Amino acid sequence: MVDRNVWDRIALVLIIIGALNWGLVGFLQFDLVAAIFGSATTMAARVIYAIIGLAGLYGITLFFREREVVKK
Repeated sequence: MVDRNVWDRIALVLIIIGALNWGLVGFLQFDLVAAIFGSATTMAARVIYAIIGLAGLYGITLFFREREVVKK
């Protein structure tokens, strides 16, 4: 089992949220973030999109990390 820190877990949750939102856009033409915050162009929605984008960039680093096995 790989030990994940808090930032890894937060990033993975945000990446999953972003993926689910894009799935909704692709399959149903429904943008959940825009629906919650009024429009895709509002400042709040843009901040959410930016945070999820940063989480995606952070998620790239998970591919290049050495794996540490945690023994119980």
